[in-house]
Amino acid sequence: YAAIAPSVVSIEVAGIPTAADFQIPGLPQDQQPQLPDLPGDQSEQLIPQGQGSGWIFDNEGHIVTNNHVVEGGQEFRVVLNDRREFPAELVMKDERTDLAVLRIDTKGQDLPMLQFAETRNLAVGDLVLAIGNPFGVGQTVTSGIVSALARTDVGVSDYASFIQTDAAINPGNSGGALVDMQGRLLGVNSIIFSKGGGSNGVGFAIPAEMVKRVVDAA
Repeated sequence: YAAIAPSVVSIEVAGIPTAADFQIPGLPQDQQPQLPDLPGDQSEQLIPQGQGSGWIFDNEGHIVTNNHVVEGGQEFRVVLNDRREFPAELVMKDERTDLAVLRIDTKGQDLPMLQFAETRNLAVGDLVLAIGNPFGVGQTVTSGIVSALARTDVGVSDYASFIQTDAAINPGNSGGALVDMQGRLLGVNSIIFSKGGGSNGVGFAIPAEMVKRVVDAA
């Protein structure tokens, strides 16, 4: 884990406020507060919108994450495992595959990158690790197995054949890395099936081969 932890990052997203940002859960729609009228340029002031995870694709500062992590964002900040922070620009997003690419400028500093695994050799029952920043608490690693392969009917993308795992994946883990026990990337943690929003041992990752094809084509 110590060798691959520096390759996984946290992503902070800020955006222009909408009425949804001021809504109160459980309150009828006709009683919800309206977006306040803000004077001058304050109506365009960015507010924190969410956070997720990502991982370093190459030494040029490209960071891979999920499209739903960056969706609607106007500004992005990448926080490395050693607590260095960099503003990031969005260079690609693909709703069909739920993948996105950010880029940071480290002024020539080397970056630790994840190596890709050959997922065609992956088998049900193989041990895996999920690494990300659940609930914004900080980088966390959970372990599990591959529960199933080639899952397609998960309601998010028609273009991905997902890896299913029982490694705990929670909100904030999206965009993080699913790796094998040699620390090689198997996929991008993307989806959980849960009634309460937490991990129920049913998570899905976009396979590394698809990720590489999409990012290389960007």
